[in-house]
Amino acid sequence: MEQQGIPVYSKIKMQQWKFVMRVGFLLSFIILFYGCKSEKHYTHPHVQIETTLGYIEVELYPEKAPKTVAAFLSYVDSGYYKRANFYRVLNDLNQPINAPKTELVQGGIWKTNNQLATSVPGIPHESTQQTGLKHEAGTVSLARMAPGTAGTEFFICMEQEPGLDYGGANMDDKQGFAAFGKVVKGMDIVEKIYNSSDYNQYLDPPVVIFNIRRL
Repeated sequence: MEQQGIPVYSKIKMQQWKFVMRVGFLLSFIILFYGCKSEKHYTHPHVQIETTLGYIEVELYPEKAPKTVAAFLSYVDSGYYKRANFYRVLNDLNQPINAPKTELVQGGIWKTNNQLATSVPGIPHESTQQTGLKHEAGTVSLARMAPGTAGTEFFICMEQEPGLDYGGANMDDKQGFAAFGKVVKGMDIVEKIYNSSDYNQYLDPPVVIFNIRRL
């Protein structure tokens, strides 16, 4: 049976094709829409610490600690933290009884690339008095010896640590440490690192950091 010279089955095929095209267009629109919606736009820079135990997302505060954040991001962008590790833990059991206590995990390239770690110039010290950032649970801060000697090594606080702030008891110079960011996702991974086996404050074995990268 034909209608105006076009077979009926052909018209059905055309209708089916048009339906498939409409569905395909709709699906493409949905994918594009939600793909755009899934893009993350942060007010502050975010980095991801990728470890063997999982990922840790950190928010950085350049408006409060500009020199510290700029230095840290330069190390990230330069690939310094590829094959780095978390290598140190401080807990209630591995610190002297008469010393000010703190709970943290420390990482960087001190054990994996010591030559590079010791060659970077010291970062001018931005104390918590200057920045207003405090050492709380999840705070990310720079390890140091004297003020202005901090470099690639960083630590993450497990709880509120006023002894690490300006005027705190953990450093004789009372200048504290330079807080510059905070864990916003993956604190459970930090807990796993903290609870890993250690010997004399050093993780045994260290927890590998595959890389730290910007998000």
